[in-house]
Amino acid sequence: MSVTPFTCRAVWAFAAIAITAGCAQTGPQSSSAKPVLYPNEAFNRMGSQAAQAHVQACEGKAVDAGLTPRIEDNAVGRGAAQGAAVGGTLGAVAGIFNGGISRVAENAAKGAVAGGATGAVHGSFNNDKPNPIYRNFVSRCVQEKGLEVIGWN
Repeated sequence: MSVTPFTCRAVWAFAAIAITAGCAQTGPQSSSAKPVLYPNEAFNRMGSQAAQAHVQACEGKAVDAGLTPRIEDNAVGRGAAQGAAVGGTLGAVAGIFNGGISRVAENAAKGAVAGGATGAVHGSFNNDKPNPIYRNFVSRCVQEKGLEVIGWN
């Protein structure tokens, strides 16, 4: 089995897509979402800047408590491993039917590379899950200042 320059370029292209896709997620279901405050009496009394300063302080307390905004579950790595396993298996089976035993290892390797890259891309789309404990911590801390979190965006 030999690795061609095309194979290397394809792997790097898939990796670049996975990294870009992982960075592009935004919105309420993203770990980068921030609390949205209701303009209640406490908010109006202290003003927007002071309210946001309280939010930032609460986010800092959450991090100091060992929490992170994102669930760390390594979805990219898990997706790559699953894709490589499935792709390798399918490649090996294809090798048996299309080229006999002599083509099994080559096709299994090609399938593993393609499946791993595809799995990594898929995993990157599922790698930005917000941490509900972090959000609850920040919301409760903000509430103790008299502010109301009505959502995350």
